[in-house]
Amino acid sequence: MRKILAVILCKLGRAAGKLVGKGSSLPGKLALKICPDILGRVELPKHIIAVTGSNGKTSTVEMIASILRADGKTVVYNEEGSNQIEGVTTLVLAHADLRGRVKADVLLIESDERYAAHTFRFFHPTEFVVTNLYRDQLTRNGHPEWVYDSILPALHPDTELILNADDPLSSCFGRGREGVKWFGLDRCAIDLERPSGVYHDGARCPVCRSPMEYDYVHYNHIGAFRCTNPACGHRKPRTDYTVTAVDLDRCELVLDGGTKLSLAFPSIYNVYNILAAYAACRECGVGEETAAGVLGSYLLKNGRMQTFRLGGHHGTLLTSKHENSIAYDTNLRYIAGQKTDCSVLVIVDAVSRKYFTSETSWLWDVDFDQLNVPHVKKVVLSGRYCSDLAQRFSFTELSNWFVTPDIAAAAAELKAAGDEELYVVTCFSDRDKLLAHVEKEG
Repeated sequence: MRKILAVILCKLGRAAGKLVGKGSSLPGKLALKICPDILGRVELPKHIIAVTGSNGKTSTVEMIASILRADGKTVVYNEEGSNQIEGVTTLVLAHADLRGRVKADVLLIESDERYAAHTFRFFHPTEFVVTNLYRDQLTRNGHPEWVYDSILPALHPDTELILNADDPLSSCFGRGREGVKWFGLDRCAIDLERPSGVYHDGARCPVCRSPMEYDYVHYNHIGAFRCTNPACGHRKPRTDYTVTAVDLDRCELVLDGGTKLSLAFPSIYNVYNILAAYAACRECGVGEETAAGVLGSYLLKNGRMQTFRLGGHHGTLLTSKHENSIAYDTNLRYIAGQKTDCSVLVIVDAVSRKYFTSETSWLWDVDFDQLNVPHVKKVVLSGRYCSDLAQRFSFTELSNWFVTPDIAAAAAELKAAGDEELYVVTCFSDRDKLLAHVEKEG
């Protein structure tokens, strides 16, 4: 009786929420109050794919859903990105009948890394993708190894793990386990010889704390790592799904030595997300041609990258995850890799979507010196935390930066002068504050 009541209440709450544009978590929260073990009482599809990690969850889930649907499968997933247990409960019950049966071929779940153990307490995924683990939202997540410990209880022995072979920390989930598939990149033209960034969380082996060495690095400390302690042996595993070549200038990558794909967004992040999605779908029985066909023409729906016009400027909005220095580093690297003259607008007007904080220490982990290249003509700092940005920039080698606190005023100043390329670097909460002042494209 409690199960039926929980399902009905969740469906009613979800319907009401849609009318007001909200309600992805509250219906599930109410259902859990009535029946705390409701997720153990429902009948779920044969395939349950979970995706977690510090970065790339939403993009990877989007691509997995598109590939599976192209393969003729019915997929239920949390398109609104509500990825804690309440949101997952809403997702499951909203697609269940009154007897608690979810009618789909695949249940696809984006899972918050800190709360994965709570979400999968009463059921477990058949496939579990971990994109990466590194410094992210320190005020709520603490150290990445603490997040690792939070995820560990969610990994059921029967679950097949699909892991990033290039990440020293998240690859530890595969130690001593069978049923692990690995994805990663071979040495590519874009690689660095040593870890980059302001800090180096991969300096020590996460298993034995000995110094770590790298044959090459794709970004920050993600690459071909190996522990210097012979008794430990922690190193990059042999990959099952591999990007064997990357050309970001030509927007191309090659999978497993033979399948060439186009990149809608030429970013190393996008390369990893594509590879993770490809690996997950291949493990679910999707053919190589189908998976590659979807990925080769896929445009992300989450708005991470958008183009616009502002006066004579062609603009590109590069959205970074809140309080995540590596996300910012990757977007700055993208700008630094361009060839044409440009201006850059950096906006920090909100720190978090979920809680109030004025904690901006993470700005000191961002490698803003990447903008110290000849084609970046000026950098404008804007938003509520522009003074924090200015203090951070005062410790860089850049001298061509200016402060305009008001976002609308910054947009107006840029609109009134010049026609160079314009890149805007900001977080999800602040992107619409810029887009309200520009003319969107496509």
